[in-house]
Amino acid sequence: MSGRTHTKRFRIRRHSVREARLHVETVLTEWKLGCLTDTASLVASELATNVVNHAKGVGEFFDLSLRRRPAVLVLEVADSFQWKMPEQQKPGPDDTSGRGLLIVDALSESWGVRPREVGKTVWVHLPIQRINRLRDDGTW
Repeated sequence: MSGRTHTKRFRIRRHSVREARLHVETVLTEWKLGCLTDTASLVASELATNVVNHAKGVGEFFDLSLRRRPAVLVLEVADSFQWKMPEQQKPGPDDTSGRGLLIVDALSESWGVRPREVGKTVWVHLPIQRINRLRDDGTW
């Protein structure tokens, strides 16, 4: 089952971070990719948090897209804030923020940022691991 795509729009509000995380969990469960739920929902949460914290006053919404490709799940978060592209930080031990992209980097196969006509899209590739084990219904 490859080639599936799902995009949802969220308001740039704190409660949208939780909604985005739950949405990812719901879609991945539907797509039978439960093995990626924890990782993908954490990545979505970090990227949505970045939008909420850094794209205020620019637009009202951000889009979260999930694309299932052979061997990879592509997760994207797009917003209309174009003046500053996200960069991975090296926070000090006492810093209380700045670790989001470090987490994304550690959990993903690859990630990056691409500009749009208005704004940017942060994309993340999460590998889909094939688990060769017998399911409860007797299929592989």
